[in-house]
Amino acid sequence: MDDALTRRDWIKVVGVTGASAFLPLSPPATVEPVTTDPIIPLRSSSEVFLPPRGGGFMKFSFDTPEPSVAFNGLRFGFTVFSRENTYHLDQDRMAVEPTEAGLQLVCTGFRWAGGQEEAAGRLVAEFRRNGPWVEWDVVAEFSQPIKAVTSIVRGLPRGKISSGGHAPFEPNNDELLFGYPFSGGDLFGGNTAQGMGTPLVIVQSAEHDFHFLSSLDDRVRTKRIYFQPGEKGYRVEAIHETEGWLNLTKVQVPAWRIGRATTLAAAVQPHYQHLERAYSIPRWEVREDVPAWLRSTALVVSLHGMHYSGYIFNTYPRMLEILRWIAPQIPAERVLVFIPAWDGRYYWDYPNYRVSERMGGETEFRRLIQEGKKLGFRFMPMFGANAANRRLPTYAGIADAATAKVDGDRFDLNWVDWDNDRHQEGWLSYMNLGVESWRRWLTERIADLIERFDVDAYFLDIIGGWINNTKADMHEGARQMVAELRARYPHVLACGEFHYDALLAFIPFYHVYSEYAVPYSRSFSHLSHPAPGRGSSGVHESGFSPFDAKTLSLTRRDGLLPTLTVVDDTFTTYRDQMGAIIREARIRAGLT
Repeated sequence: MDDALTRRDWIKVVGVTGASAFLPLSPPATVEPVTTDPIIPLRSSSEVFLPPRGGGFMKFSFDTPEPSVAFNGLRFGFTVFSRENTYHLDQDRMAVEPTEAGLQLVCTGFRWAGGQEEAAGRLVAEFRRNGPWVEWDVVAEFSQPIKAVTSIVRGLPRGKISSGGHAPFEPNNDELLFGYPFSGGDLFGGNTAQGMGTPLVIVQSAEHDFHFLSSLDDRVRTKRIYFQPGEKGYRVEAIHETEGWLNLTKVQVPAWRIGRATTLAAAVQPHYQHLERAYSIPRWEVREDVPAWLRSTALVVSLHGMHYSGYIFNTYPRMLEILRWIAPQIPAERVLVFIPAWDGRYYWDYPNYRVSERMGGETEFRRLIQEGKKLGFRFMPMFGANAANRRLPTYAGIADAATAKVDGDRFDLNWVDWDNDRHQEGWLSYMNLGVESWRRWLTERIADLIERFDVDAYFLDIIGGWINNTKADMHEGARQMVAELRARYPHVLACGEFHYDALLAFIPFYHVYSEYAVPYSRSFSHLSHPAPGRGSSGVHESGFSPFDAKTLSLTRRDGLLPTLTVVDDTFTTYRDQMGAIIREARIRAGLT
């Protein structure tokens, strides 16, 4: 069986899957004790490997109570987190009643300090059967703002693990943690999660047996899903983190769903049907935010500008010379020109976004765009959606938009060694488009370029980097900015680096490929895609990577446009390979 989802799989995913593709949930991985008490007195150490037998994550060094209820072959417990401690259900204050749809759990008090102390609070969980699936939602109340609510699920079998519908992999005895979006806000450190583009995980226990767990949220809110293995099954934590800017003492957790299917595609299908409805994601074929020229684009040419250090790969006159050389080889109207670092030192000059004098100034930049458009080319300069240099004078007016995580710790863009001193620099603030000052600044800088130079598109770097901030919703800020720019300039395309699920509703083009996005968007290769010859990544900080002269480093994937990276020596030394890439793009577009 091919673990990866193919285009044919995705046709099944977004189409109609018969009921035979779904199975009833399997019996629990362990036998529950015979008892008349509906509350099962489990603890955090129950049925899991302690100490871990593989890679592990931070955990308490003592047992905590996890009293659970059984429903449809699974067992469920809950934990509530304030911004200062952890609270467990008080088993003596739990009551379970059957309902018409399933089961209701009511808990009227919590315990903390591993169960040694009591706290006032309330949690109500509603369980129901929805056809072959189990769904539940939770309402939690506490005297302090609630940071997160965790559903603890036992009864899922061991097996290969997939996140978001991507290729399942064998975790052996490792504990796993997945975070949505942007790794759940933790990019580095001992508790780092693997990133998810959508809150969906799948356990493949046999060739035709797939259990799936998905969140049915209709807003972008942090989710983490943690797998802790035991001898016969997993203990799974499904974590919902509340909006950091709301300080809620009563939280309605959106529904979680568990189901079972015979194929990976069928396990993915219900989640993506939910996403389409929840975020009103349009299919590619009917998107109104896709200009006609993009639908016929056959090639993307990334013309790298200036490195962080000030090293210039291509000036504006040099870029125009390159385009004049390309134009006779492929219809220029079928080519999109992407310009990273058109504005000066890569990232250092963020967020000024002004034409670089060293690369030729406004006269030459305007000439590049005007003469290139006469040839037929389309142009897309690069902007950073959430990066600003604190050392620039312009920063003072937008400083209030710097990001902190939900616990209040500052979140900086500090994961890059920009100057090669073997240390990751921290002069970049991570900015929140939900805050008015930053959204207005970036909107007007993009608008200025569109109005003064008539560019065809704008690129938003790291737009998929959502953080649960204490000030405002980054996703809503991004949506507002893109909507405003589209209203002002309906012919101009919005493009992003990478995405999470809800971004697909208003950004149709990316340069990090994802199979699950193919029904809704298109993509091209990342700006670090190796240039012909030595494989330079241009302005990107990754240096060099192998360029395959046999395949031209071009991958055949549905929805992925061929990409040609041009750095300092590409045009002077490797024109033969540039020409080969252009010819391959023509072939793939049916132009020969």
